[in-house]
Order: sequence, then structure tokens, then C-alpha cells
Amino acid sequence: MKATPLSNCERRFLLRAIEERKRLDGRQCYDYRNIRISFGADYGCCIVELGKTRVLAQVSCELVPPKPNRPTEGVLFFNLELSPMAAPGFEPGRQSELLVQLNRLIERCLRNSKCIDTESLCVVAGEKVWQIRLDLHLLNHDGNIIDAASIAGIVALCHFRRPDVSVQGEEVTVYTPEERDPVPLSIHHMPICVSFAFFQQGTYLLVDPSEREERVMDGFLVIAMNKHHEICTIQSSGGIMLVKDQVLRCSKITAVKVAEITELIQKALENDQKVRKEGGKFGFAESIPNQKITAFKMESAAVDTNNVEEQAEEIITKAEPPSEVFAKPILHTPGTAQIGEGIENSWGDLEESEREEEAEEEGESEATAFECQKMETEDTSTMRETKKDEPIVVSDSEEEEVVILEPQELPKKTRLWRKL
Repeated sequence: MKATPLSNCERRFLLRAIEERKRLDGRQCYDYRNIRISFGADYGCCIVELGKTRVLAQVSCELVPPKPNRPTEGVLFFNLELSPMAAPGFEPGRQSELLVQLNRLIERCLRNSKCIDTESLCVVAGEKVWQIRLDLHLLNHDGNIIDAASIAGIVALCHFRRPDVSVQGEEVTVYTPEERDPVPLSIHHMPICVSFAFFQQGTYLLVDPSEREERVMDGFLVIAMNKHHEICTIQSSGGIMLVKDQVLRCSKITAVKVAEITELIQKALENDQKVRKEGGKFGFAESIPNQKITAFKMESAAVDTNNVEEQAEEIITKAEPPSEVFAKPILHTPGTAQIGEGIENSWGDLEESEREEEAEEEGESEATAFECQKMETEDTSTMRETKKDEPIVVSDSEEEEVVILEPQELPKKTRLWRKL
């Protein structure tokens, strides 16, 4: 299913608003949308919301043989999926050009920047290393997928804990979280992508474009940087040429945004770690606001438990005592009894509805008998009144009575003769 195209009126409206330094959501040209980070119950699972764009990240690990050319380094695998649930324009099971471009950019941002110490993932050189797999799922698409995916990826990697292992000779033992505390990954820095959209051949610039703004933009620039102002990767797409001043201005804006996002990520990780240590509630269910219907969380109300015994005694003294009435069973015949309060045996008696039906049937039978008698008397009286000369023949059939009448004599007609 293809995405709904923009009409010419919407396109002109968006471009006119950008020329007037206005955006549909009320932001300024260099403003980012609100970022919200929620962690799951397990380590390495999180959801990042960039405005209405939502990305789910999940990190997993397993022991695998290393690559022949790098026997002492672990393996990193990244995968981004665009499902039709996020937008109707994404087709399942098909790698579009956008998906390939986003996956390559994620790999360059996280793997080529050396943000993860791959040598710390080695268990036995040349035999077993840890493979870290990062799966990213786009839940809702409202523009700027790459920024939300990069933030979700680095947050999930920082939050992930791999099982602890021990090597004794050739035997490798993997411990469960109950036996030993899991070990976090060794991360050197946090590369974060910041996207820019250019309009009218680079005349106008917007940070963090929305989905509608991406449809009318002329060019796209992505800069990945860490808080130390080190550019990890840069990519430009579209049919425009950027000059040096434009790239430098974008890099300065990126440095400011990356510092703010990195601080937000660190605070979120610290709060989650603090809650887990204290034994409080955590996970996606805890992050749901109380105003939603799907939330099963209620605010705690203070209950005064002082003088409970005295209040209970007052209530008991004021209450009326129960009536001492006990049901006595009725025994109709010696040696028999019934369960309950003792009711008369109604076995074989008719119910009220059956009694009414019988009464109606008796009334109908009496009425039909009376009508038959009346009809017989009327027939006898009519038979007496008829004349004896009129022959009446009654047929043997029970359906109807047939009366045969004799033909009367016709008067003689006079014939007229005509003289010829």
C-alpha cells in the first residue's frame, strides 16, 4: 500500500510556512521534539519516543565463533525493521531503498565509530566470543527515523547486561543472573545522529523534520557526533549542493543538541538503575500515565487506622441484635422429612398453568355440547313446518343436505301461422 501523497495545496502551505519561519507543531527552526525514554523489565529493552515517532530497541547476546581475520574481537549485528504498523507505505518482507540506507547509517554510526569495545567481548581467543545483536523496530513513523533509532540503539546498548562467564581450561561456564550479577558492555562514547532538512536549494534549514516536512524537503543531512565534539559519520542526500559554511553551521548545532540528548540519556539510565536497586516498580507498565484507561495503577490514599477497636465496639453496641427465629421442619408422615424448612409434599400435583389449561378445556367442551343441542332442536322444528307435498330427499353424505325440487309444468305456447 502506497503512502497518501500530499496535495499541491498542502505542499504550498508547508513551503509558505517555512519561508515565514513557522512550523506546523509550533517549534522554532532549530528546536527538537520532546524525547521520552522508557525501559522494559529486562536489561537491554527500551522505547524511545521522539514526538510521535516511536522506536523499540532490544539487545540480545550469544556465544559464537569469532571471525577468522579478528579472532580476539566480538561480533556486532544491527537490524532495523520498518513494519506496516508504523506507516502504510512500508511493505513487510521487502527491503526498500530507505531501509537499506537507514541500516547502513546505523552501522556506520555504532560499529565504525568504535563506540563499543569489541575486544572485551572475547571469551576464548579464536574459539568463543560474544555476539551482540541490536534489533530496532519502528512502531510509529512521524518523521526523523534515523535520530530516534540512533538514540534507541545507544540507550539499549548502555542499558544491556550480558551474563558473566568463567574459563577453566577448555570448559566455559555461563552464569545465570541469580548466580552472578550480569556484566555491562564497555562503551567508550555515545554517538547520536542529528538530522537537518534543507528547502529551496539550501536557503532554509530545519532541525528534526517531521514526516510532512520530509516530503517537501529538497535535501537531507545527517551528522553523528558524541559529546566530545567528535564527528563519527556524516551523510548528505538529495539533489542540492552544500557549501562549507552550511556544513559548519550544522555541526555547531549538532554539538549543542548532542550534549543535551546525552545528558538526558544518562539521567534516564541513572533513574532506572536507582529504581531497580530500591526494588521499586519499573518497566513499560510503570511508564503509562494514570489518566489512560489501560493503566491499572491507582494513587495511594491515606487511611487512618487510629482508634479502630473503639470505633468497632461503638458500631457493635449501636447495632440491633438479630431476631432469634429458627425454622422448624414439618414432618407430615412418620419416618419422612424434606430438606429445608419442611414444605408439604407436592409430588404429582398440577402446576397453576396446567390447572388453567384444564379449566379452559372443560369450558370449551360444555359450550360445544350446548351448541349441538341447540342445533338439533332447530332442525326438528324446521322439519315440522315444511309441507308434506314437497318431496325432500336427504342424501347419505355427511357433508351437506341436498334438496330435489320437481319441475313445474310450463304453459302451452300458441303458434302463429302465416299465410303464404
